[in-house]
Amino acid sequence: MPKFRIEKVIQAERQRVFDIVANYESFEKLLPNYFPSIRIRSVRDNVSVVEEHLKIGDKELVMTTKHITNYPETHEVFVIGGDAKGSHIIEKYEKIPNGTRIIVDADVKLKGMMRIAGLLGKQKIASEYGKIIDEFAKIVENP
Repeated sequence: MPKFRIEKVIQAERQRVFDIVANYESFEKLLPNYFPSIRIRSVRDNVSVVEEHLKIGDKELVMTTKHITNYPETHEVFVIGGDAKGSHIIEKYEKIPNGTRIIVDADVKLKGMMRIAGLLGKQKIASEYGKIIDEFAKIVENP
């Protein structure tokens, strides 16, 4: 299944970038076209279990995810149930002289009908995920 890396430089300090891009609780409000539903099931310290819907391409993935945040360096997402069960995404936030570099390493595994239908190829998933990161960058850079 698709593995990809996305790198993006955002013209803002690392804490601000992390506060917005890794704040899954606000995804439904900030990017409703991509995240039509976010429901937090439990939170303990820096670990949360979330039910989320993610629109990517013309498909909607329904997933249960575990988010682990290490402020302000990393945000990891493990998909523990649903259409992409077994997927793992790591976002790294690096402080650089002109802002923040986000590095996203993703290993996407599709399940059920999404796999049978061949939802999206590697390039398409990476491209669509890149669009989400671009939208976050616009939000961060233009408060």
